Amino acid sequence: MATISSPGVGTSGLDVKSIISQLVALEKKPLDTLKLQAATVNTKISAYGQIKSLVSTLQDAASKLTSVTGWNGVNTTSSDSKYVSAGAVGGTLPTSFSVEVQSLAKAQATASAALLPVGGALGAGTLRLELGKWSVAPASFTPSSGQPVDITITATDKLSDVASKINGANAGVTASILTDASGERLLLRSKNTGAEAGFRLSVMEGGDTDIASAGNTDATGLSRLVAGSTVTQAGADAKATVNGIAVSSATNTFASTISGVTFKAEQVTTAPVEITVAKDDTAVQSNIDAFVKAYNAVNQLLQDATKYDAKTNSAGLLQGDSTAVALQNSLRNAIQSVTSGGGAFKRLADVGITQQLGGDLAVDSAKLSKALKESPEDLKNLFRNTGGGSADGIAVQLKALTTDLLSNKNTGFFKSKDDTLQLSLKRNVDDQARLLDKVDAYEKRITQRYNALDKQMSSLNGLNAYIAQQVTAWNKSGG
Repeated sequence: MATISSPGVGTSGLDVKSIISQLVALEKKPLDTLKLQAATVNTKISAYGQIKSLVSTLQDAASKLTSVTGWNGVNTTSSDSKYVSAGAVGGTLPTSFSVEVQSLAKAQATASAALLPVGGALGAGTLRLELGKWSVAPASFTPSSGQPVDITITATDKLSDVASKINGANAGVTASILTDASGERLLLRSKNTGAEAGFRLSVMEGGDTDIASAGNTDATGLSRLVAGSTVTQAGADAKATVNGIAVSSATNTFASTISGVTFKAEQVTTAPVEITVAKDDTAVQSNIDAFVKAYNAVNQLLQDATKYDAKTNSAGLLQGDSTAVALQNSLRNAIQSVTSGGGAFKRLADVGITQQLGGDLAVDSAKLSKALKESPEDLKNLFRNTGGGSADGIAVQLKALTTDLLSNKNTGFFKSKDDTLQLSLKRNVDDQARLLDKVDAYEKRITQRYNALDKQMSSLNGLNAYIAQQVTAWNKSGG
C-alpha cells in the first residue's frame, strides 16, 4: 500500500487516486463474501432441481406399479406383420385368431373433363361440396348429417384459384390440378377413406339453386367442372375375415372387431395371418427394474450431497441440511415399510428386493422371477394394494409420498424449499446493492476529503518554499 509523505520542501503532492482506490477496495471486501454466498445458494437451487427431477421419475415409476394395466401386460404377435399388424391393451385375455384381407380402404377420387384454354377463367357461380355415401345401382348420393360447404367463384377465377379455395374451405376434400396435352383437370380426393366418406361436387350459376337443373349441368361456364367428370376411385371400406367371418372398417385399422385388440390391414393377404395375444410378464419385470433404478438414482444423489468425507475433510453441498436429510429418511422409510395387503409378501425383501449399505436397492432376479411366476397376485398386491393405511402397497405409499413432495402448493417439499432459497437469494441481492451504495457514498466522501487535503498540502508547500527563500535572502543581507 502506498504511504503518505509528510509535506515539506520538494513534496510533489499526494497520490490521491491510488489512496482512494485502495481504501474503496477494503470497503468492498464484504462483497466477495456475499457473492460466494449467492453462488452457494444458486448451486443449492440447482441441486434441489436435480433431486426434484429424479423424484418425479420415481413417481412415474411408482405410478406404473400402481396401474392395473402395468400388471396385465400382454404381448401381441402376427405371423406376418407385412400383411396384418396388431396390438392389444393391457388386461386383454390371451387369445388367437386368423385374419384374411380381401381389400384395403379407399378414398373417393374424381377428375373433371379436360378444360381449355389452360389458365383461362371458368365463370362465376357457387361450388357446393357435400360429404356422404354413394350407392352404385342405381347411382345415387345420400348426404351425411353435416352441412354442405358452398364456395363462391368469381368471373375471373382460374382453375388454380378454384383449387386453392377448395383446399381452404375445410370441406373434407383436397384439390389438385392435372395438366396434360388435352388441357387441365380438377382432381378431387376425399380426406378420409371408407364408403361413408364419399363426396359430391355441384355447381350453381346465375342464382339457380337447383343443382340438377340444365343450366347447372350444361358443360358451359363453371358447370364444366361437373359435366363429364369421372370417378377415378370409389370410396370403399376395408374388407377382411376373422376366423372366416366377414368384417369391414372405414379405415385399414380394425379397432373394435376383437375386444382389446387392434389389427391393421397392411396389404391384401394371400394366406391367413395368425394373430396371437399372450400374457407378458417381462413388462412387470421391466417396471420393477425401472422402479428400483429410479429410487437408487435419488438415493445416490442425496447420499453424495449430504455426506462428509473424513479423509479429504470435505463436505457435500447439502451436508448438515436438515431438509435434505429429512427427505432421504422419508424415502427410505417408505421403501422399508411393511404392508398388510400383500398376501404372502409383506416387504420388498420378501420378493428379493433388498436395501444395501448406503441405501441403494438390489434385486435378486431369481427370487423375483419365482414370485412373479408362482404368486403373481401376491406380488401385485405388495406394490399396488389400496386397502388404506398399512394395507396400502409399497408403490401406492411411495406414489402418495412423492405426490406430496412434488405438490405446487406451499406445503410441497420442493416448492417450500425453492421459495426459501429464492428468498435467501433475493436478500443477498439486496445486501449487495446496499453495500455498493454504501461504498459509492464512502468513495465520494473520501475523494472530497483527500482532494481538499491535497490542495492544502500544495498551498503549504508553496508557503514553505516562500519562507525558505526569505530566510535565504535574510541570511545574505545579514552577512
